[in-house]
Amino acid sequence: MLKELHLQQVGPTDHFDVEFAVRLNIFTGDNGLGKSFLLDVAWWVLTGNWVDQLAYPRRHTDELPKIVSKIDTRNGRLLFHEINFESHFDFPEQKWQGNWSLDNFSKSVVIYVQVDGSFSVFDPARKRDNAYNFNPDTLWNGLKQKGKVLCNGLIQDWVTWQNQPNKYPFQLFANVIKKLAPHPDEWIEIGEPTRVSVEDVRDIPTINLPYGNVPVTQASAGMKRVLGLAYLLVWTWYEHEQASELRQQEPTNQILLLIDEIESHLHPRWQRVILPAILDVVTEFQNSIKIQALVTTHSPLVLASLEPNFNEEEDKLFLFKLDDREVTLDEIPWSKQGDTVGWLTSEIFGLKQARSKEAEIAIEAAETWMRNGNMNELPENLRNHTQIHQELQKVLPGHDPFWARWIVTSEKRNSGLSGV
Repeated sequence: MLKELHLQQVGPTDHFDVEFAVRLNIFTGDNGLGKSFLLDVAWWVLTGNWVDQLAYPRRHTDELPKIVSKIDTRNGRLLFHEINFESHFDFPEQKWQGNWSLDNFSKSVVIYVQVDGSFSVFDPARKRDNAYNFNPDTLWNGLKQKGKVLCNGLIQDWVTWQNQPNKYPFQLFANVIKKLAPHPDEWIEIGEPTRVSVEDVRDIPTINLPYGNVPVTQASAGMKRVLGLAYLLVWTWYEHEQASELRQQEPTNQILLLIDEIESHLHPRWQRVILPAILDVVTEFQNSIKIQALVTTHSPLVLASLEPNFNEEEDKLFLFKLDDREVTLDEIPWSKQGDTVGWLTSEIFGLKQARSKEAEIAIEAAETWMRNGNMNELPENLRNHTQIHQELQKVLPGHDPFWARWIVTSEKRNSGLSGV
């Protein structure tokens, strides 16, 4: 498991220092402040691989660019063991140098779910010094390298598992899909494979949805993301068990998940259940398995979904902020906000109003008028009662709770009964 990460002169700020929780680490903040970057670096220190391109350090600095990490490298039931790894950037060679060895890498299975639909997998029982990188095509249709089949792909494995006598991976896969479904009214049930095209001789898996049977190749983007995630989780664990058996060693009891923008492509119903479901899904693999997750999100529903289960002894919430042109990363004390409005107007998202920008300006003008504030500080089109009322009618629905305050105060002010 990843315990600490310290970056010096790498990324959007001079220094990043993170001490991770043992189970769930949620990273929030505006676009462009370093959330995805942090996951990329975490993936590298855990596996020794960069997903795309390496993280280049800042230029023109007197400090030596460094990446320092602390990793718990226990495997299965072995005793606790920590590795402190420090790497510095070699400018002439244009690469990171450090005390590399296989012992530096995580003994956990590591899965990186990227926002563009790509996945990366590191399995210490399989390719010990490399990783499997899937784009959406290779995830579904298979991954090959130097004439070797590394992964059959979702389409072939799904049909093969479904037709196997013992049904072990298939039943596990079906259970995972069921747990990731958002609601009993939006269940996903596995159907029978079918031929779809005269140009493709493969049988294609299908899913039974409330409105009918659909080949998985024709499912929605959000559903493909969930099915791909379900497949990748099951495939990774199943192949890890097979490799561990061939090596005559115990499978690991730890899985580390890196998930970027977990809500990507998902309807709010799915956003509300996806992260608790993923944490629950992993227990399908092994009762004693431990999971550590590093997850980025922009979704208030994802945060609201954690309120029943957030454990401050095992979980942490982090916020990236831009303060006076300086990016900061801080742990934020967990506090229930109740609903999405509460989360949107909390420190995490920082909105004054959970409405449109135009509605926010109109309400601020109305509140200035109600408290006899300085109307000259308002926009020119919102400097008297009539203008404000017309704008409120334009931007607010009739059931908005602000109307009660506005109407009562307006009647009092206009009748001369109150100066408030």
